[in-house]
Amino acid sequence: MSSITIYHNPACGTSRNVLAMIRNSGEEPSVIEYLKTPPDHATLTALIAQMDVPVRAVLREKGTPYTELGLDDPKWTDEQLIDFMLQHPVLINRPIVATPLGTRLCRPSEAVLDILPQPQRGAFNKEDGEVVVNAEGRRV
Repeated sequence: MSSITIYHNPACGTSRNVLAMIRNSGEEPSVIEYLKTPPDHATLTALIAQMDVPVRAVLREKGTPYTELGLDDPKWTDEQLIDFMLQHPVLINRPIVATPLGTRLCRPSEAVLDILPQPQRGAFNKEDGEVVVNAEGRRV
């Protein structure tokens, strides 16, 4: 079993780039397609605590029912926001990556490099061609 877990959406370019960077470090992570298999309440709460970010920082607005549900209203408690994310997993921003070195919402995708146990094994370009790691394995 891998020591790295990615909560992944294969339709998301950022998520695909993060997964590719994890693999470029020589690791094969546990991939959880959270839209098909959402985390349970305890897991989502723990991930947010491990990231040490406000619950609202994990809420995704674009392409979600965020506006329709009125989630910008400050009346919602953290617990209620987590409940909304569990009812509508598309509200969970992605990708979230957990490694032995920490847990992060990897936006931008390069944020994953700070928590990978192993360095990149070679050059890495994002899907759009942007160079992230050069041929010497150094972050650009």
